[in-house]
Amino acid sequence: MHAELWNYERAFESADHVIIHPDPNAVSLSVRASALVFSDPRSQGLLNLIEKIATSNATALVIGETGTGKELIARHIHALSNRRNGPFQAINCGAFSETLVESELFGYERGAFTGATTAKTGWFESANGGTLFLDEIGDLPQSTQVKLLRVLQEREVVRLGSRKATPIDVRLIAATNVDLEEAVRAGRFREDLYYRIKVVPVDLPPLRERPGDILPLVEHFLNVYKSRLHTDIPKLAPETIQQLLEYPWPGNIRELENVIHRALLISTSGTLFPRDLGLPAVGALRLDKPDARPPVFTTHHNPGQEEANQLEAQTSSSSESYQLEHVFKQLFASPPPGLFELVNATLVRNAYAFSNHNQVHTAKLLGISRNILRTRLKELKLIA
Repeated sequence: MHAELWNYERAFESADHVIIHPDPNAVSLSVRASALVFSDPRSQGLLNLIEKIATSNATALVIGETGTGKELIARHIHALSNRRNGPFQAINCGAFSETLVESELFGYERGAFTGATTAKTGWFESANGGTLFLDEIGDLPQSTQVKLLRVLQEREVVRLGSRKATPIDVRLIAATNVDLEEAVRAGRFREDLYYRIKVVPVDLPPLRERPGDILPLVEHFLNVYKSRLHTDIPKLAPETIQQLLEYPWPGNIRELENVIHRALLISTSGTLFPRDLGLPAVGALRLDKPDARPPVFTTHHNPGQEEANQLEAQTSSSSESYQLEHVFKQLFASPPPGLFELVNATLVRNAYAFSNHNQVHTAKLLGISRNILRTRLKELKLIA
């Protein structure tokens, strides 16, 4: 056992390259990763690729699951490039409505639309001389995809409401957590844009496929939250280490950070045990056990415990996402006719029944407006 623990300690020491988000507090409540290490052999191969492509101006496409650190990869490419002294701008394409995303990307002139009382610089112009990171590029509407392709080809942008083109010198790094090739086949993503942004594909494996990064990340987050919580770094029980290495981490690095944060909040000793992690058993991450989730420890009037419970909810959400992915993969293996309509209709019908046919409650449950819900209920002939 001593030799085994010594190897784990050596694994901690192997985190030679740690990338940290410049503003960790900005991602503390998001699904993004705040740190990335290159200790696992697969991660070291990824680092070698990054170092090779960084000095070029080639457009890169970072492909990886949510929470794996795609933005950190983009930032590291920028930091190693000849553009390092220029700006790095990051935008999530899924964070804006279809009507707003073009004005955010390309900017607009005063009077371009109702409410445009002043001109505004878009993200492309803001990143001039540097790097623009477009996260979740697969969420862009097709009308915007056409304009983005033109910008990449012509190296200039035209603000909304203007006829004058503005030259730009921007390196684009895009990212996605969806299969863009499938989106191309389905007609949701332009094939010409896909090949334009995939000059250099960068595959970022999920955390479960680079286990050598887990313990160095644990050490990093223990140090981070030791300082924030003004506590000592606890030891890890052997069974805790084993669970950390065996758990599949459906929420990737983001989930790991949440688990460590929560463990430090609720631990009552100088050693972290599996119960402090609050992780579900690996076998519990199955869809035939939809209620399987980490236990919630409740203590009245304890602010630290409330924070731990919030982190617990995020961890549960990651596990539920992992369960859903398994169901989808089963459907994809033998897809029924009209799969999208089947999934959508089943979701709406069940949510409506669960809410006792209350439209307000159903809309709130699904996170959509009542008008959108009513339209869908009419299409399904659930209401007149």
